[in-house]
Amino acid sequence: MTQDVKEIFGSASGSTGGTPPAALAAKVRTLVPSMTRSMQRVAETVAADPAGCAALTVTALAELTGTSEATVVRTARILGYPGYRDLRLALAGLAAQQQSGRAPALTTDIAVDDPIADVVAKLAYDEQQTLADTAAGLDTAQLGAAVSALAAARRTDIYGVGASGLVAQDLTQKLLRIGLIAHAHSDPHLAVTNAVQLKAGDVAIAITHSGSTGDVIEPLRVAFEHGATTVAITGRPNGAVTQYADHILTTSTARESELRPAAMSSRTSQLLVVDCLFIGVAQRTYEQAAPALSASYEALAHRHRR
Repeated sequence: MTQDVKEIFGSASGSTGGTPPAALAAKVRTLVPSMTRSMQRVAETVAADPAGCAALTVTALAELTGTSEATVVRTARILGYPGYRDLRLALAGLAAQQQSGRAPALTTDIAVDDPIADVVAKLAYDEQQTLADTAAGLDTAQLGAAVSALAAARRTDIYGVGASGLVAQDLTQKLLRIGLIAHAHSDPHLAVTNAVQLKAGDVAIAITHSGSTGDVIEPLRVAFEHGATTVAITGRPNGAVTQYADHILTTSTARESELRPAAMSSRTSQLLVVDCLFIGVAQRTYEQAAPALSASYEALAHRHRR
């Protein structure tokens, strides 16, 4: 079997590998904006009709989407599968889940004239779907490695601007409450000048949904070059920020609309990742974290009794 044929049909070992079926739809929603137009057609087609596409050969799917066999294989790989054969198996699994009634309904955009009750229902659905997509697509091995680095860090710097800056502050406050040294930076100049001071044993975290925010990438690059362990929390796993990240934590987002830009919808998934990091670190440092949390609760208790 030639290398090209192996790439198209996948390995013959019988292992499906790659992204599990439950995470496929989430992967498509997350990665489509960063794909080429031809790859988008393939990804959107398989997500829209997993049962039908699971029955297609690589040639048939290429013809259906007006692309090439190579494009289909590249799309499968970006979605997390070694070859097209593995993608077909995942599509069959996703189709079975949908037939069992577990697949969610399509998200509906919020219209200017929507009643407030509809706005609440649509936002609640989008939030739930975003959290489910993020959980399904989160690489727990990467998450565990990031937790280990944070738990052992001498100091942690966290970079984020705009809505991501609010998430950076949230993570900083959480780490401080369990006795760790953490700093949130939204000013790009201060972020870089502080990153210069980092070294091996420190951690730097960049939070950027787009993966291309220069004010966040620059300090992460500096921290990376100075030997700190670096983490990227991003909705674009192939974005520019990831080239300076030792660990990549991918987030999902609800569909962007005129009334709800990506910066708003992405924050939900970022906060989920932040909570996962915090709980993981608190578990690893429980003997230190538990007394620190109790002390912080006690210090604020009198303010809640008024």
